[in-house]
Amino acid sequence: MNASPDDAPVLLRREGGAGHIVLNRPRAINALNHAMVRLMDEALSAWQADESVTAVVLTGAGERGLCAGGDIRSIHDDVTAGGGGASAAFWHDEYRLNARIARFPKPYVAVMDGIVMGGGVGVSAHGSVRVVTERSRVAMPETGIGFVPDVGGTYLLTRTPGELGTHLALTGTAVGAGDALLCGLADHYVPSERLAEFTAALADSEASDAVRRYAAAVPAGELAAHREWIDHCYAADTVEEIVDRLHACGDWHAKQTAETILTKSPTSLKVTLAALRRARELPSLEAVLDQEYRVSCAALGSPDLPEGIRAQVVDKDRRPRWSPAALEQVTEADVARFFEDVGP
Repeated sequence: MNASPDDAPVLLRREGGAGHIVLNRPRAINALNHAMVRLMDEALSAWQADESVTAVVLTGAGERGLCAGGDIRSIHDDVTAGGGGASAAFWHDEYRLNARIARFPKPYVAVMDGIVMGGGVGVSAHGSVRVVTERSRVAMPETGIGFVPDVGGTYLLTRTPGELGTHLALTGTAVGAGDALLCGLADHYVPSERLAEFTAALADSEASDAVRRYAAAVPAGELAAHREWIDHCYAADTVEEIVDRLHACGDWHAKQTAETILTKSPTSLKVTLAALRRARELPSLEAVLDQEYRVSCAALGSPDLPEGIRAQVVDKDRRPRWSPAALEQVTEADVARFFEDVGP
């Protein structure tokens, strides 16, 4: 596969046995659009079949991060224009790409430097060699825009120790390197100053050898110290009870967390908790992605998705008007609608 032109949204090149994928929308922190998903999928298909390619390396252009997520402004425009069909088509292909990455038969080295959120987690945390740095900030912040964790996020977050994944999903909290490893979202810590040497070494070294040469001791995280109240509070059956437990447990951090949760979309919170609990019982990543596709398509008909994006990235007033506005106003029937079949 030939190198891409410098202005392409995804840059592809070969260095020895390594095929490099560079997400190349630095002004948007490399937010994913449909064209980028297609280009990544085509590259992985070609390199899977090419015996001279021994590993794939994913990085992001610019200094701010690997990928801030999907291009949510385009989703807002698609929904408000009256359809949402383009967003559904994007998610269909994006989720297939997430599954391809998880099953890729060669080392898939994701360099999760800087901001890695939403769709950025989907193209990195399903890889076989996931590297974080001291600059990494990893999050699934969907409840803050009236959406629900997707791209296999509910699969990943149900496989964290205890209820850490539920905490991250409902709050949208971004974690650093130590907590990313604790939660199983990453595998290795490489200081950012060593990244260039690390990725260069992949041209003629096994990925496992390169990791051994350049990885360092993992810095301490923050979540382990809060496991007691996190595991107790988030084990509750409803979001309302989770919030009540957080307020009542006596820990200042827990009370602050309750207030954070109450700023999120009530509908998204309840659907997210249901999605996580259902994902625990599903047999595979693919089955979880199928569920997420149903939920995502249903969100296109919810007023909270365009409103959340408006408040966060269009008008940037940070004052979303959720509908319904309170947790107790979101019924079981409202939640169940998100899990209905949407067809092929």
